[in-house]
Amino acid sequence: MTQTYHAQIYVTLRPSVLDPAGTAVQSGLKHMGYENVAQIRIGKYVELTLEAASEDVAREQIDRMCDQLLANPVIENYRFDLQAMSMSGE
Repeated sequence: MTQTYHAQIYVTLRPSVLDPAGTAVQSGLKHMGYENVAQIRIGKYVELTLEAASEDVAREQIDRMCDQLLANPVIENYRFDLQAMSMSGE
């Protein structure tokens, strides 16, 4: 029997990688009068639902998905939160 899991995945640039999009947004905010914003880093947020035999299997699969497609491990870091969904889908 399988369990349904909901994953929230956060992908961000590694600290050593320049973030031109973040710099552009920061500049725009400064032009709008928000001088107190020190730094902005732009990332990606992904949600997915999957079925797996166990939480360990689900974590392993999501880790592989991130490594192979959802994130570029050369320039990006990722982390994810995983929750088992109840039978009612919540």
